[in-house]
Amino acid sequence: METFADYILSEEDYTRKIEIAYYLSKKERLYFDKSVVFKTELARLFIDTMKIDIDKNLVLTACLLYSCKKTTNPLDLANIDEYVYNGVEYLENLGFNDYFCDVCKQVNRNTSPIDRTKEGDILELVDNFGEMLLDKENSKGFSIDEAIILLKHKNFKGQSNQYLEQFMQFVNLEEGVTI
Repeated sequence: METFADYILSEEDYTRKIEIAYYLSKKERLYFDKSVVFKTELARLFIDTMKIDIDKNLVLTACLLYSCKKTTNPLDLANIDEYVYNGVEYLENLGFNDYFCDVCKQVNRNTSPIDRTKEGDILELVDNFGEMLLDKENSKGFSIDEAIILLKHKNFKGQSNQYLEQFMQFVNLEEGVTI
């Protein structure tokens, strides 16, 4: 019997994959908004532009689903720490394997395993960078140049991410930002 994981991972059409995640979110009342699509598109552009040798299908699917249990209430601080774990548990029940779930955990350094994966590092970058660009209910998003500076000198200061330099080159290529 095919699982949901098999179904969405076997879908090769990018737009259809987004539709599948969207309809799952409606049916199961999962977190899915424009930020999910934005970050997924950011990952797709990064991988394609920089010609990164990676399982793109896995990364894009993880981008669409890792935040499935995220709260829509930014003041619900208890859920902020737990949504990754709750999401991974939910994804396991949908049939996703341990590797996929480990990649999803790597969006957050507090929940990720010691041995980071290439896919997890990309997920972490697009989540951090994408989140800084988006307007929030009570604040305006950062400009691209401010976000890239914060990414390098605050979010990833003292952290190892194997794609950070390539990601900064990607942003420079796309937007003409220089550090």
